[in-house]
Amino acid sequence: MCPSCEDIARTVLLLGQLALYADMAGADLGFVEAVSPSLAVSLPEPPPGMFPDGDDSDGGPASAGDC
Repeated sequence: MCPSCEDIARTVLLLGQLALYADMAGADLGFVEAVSPSLAVSLPEPPPGMFPDGDDSDGGPASAGDC
């Protein structure tokens, strides 16, 4: 696995674990709100060929709030 692929997989795993933690009773939601944006921004640019042809990474809004 390429180094970028490993970084993406690790970061996505951490984001998933953070989402599971956020759903737990007694979770520190302040921690979740502080950490989740940093994890999301730390995702590296996916290497060419990681996604099937036809997936347009530039086809959506610039950020989640730009609809």
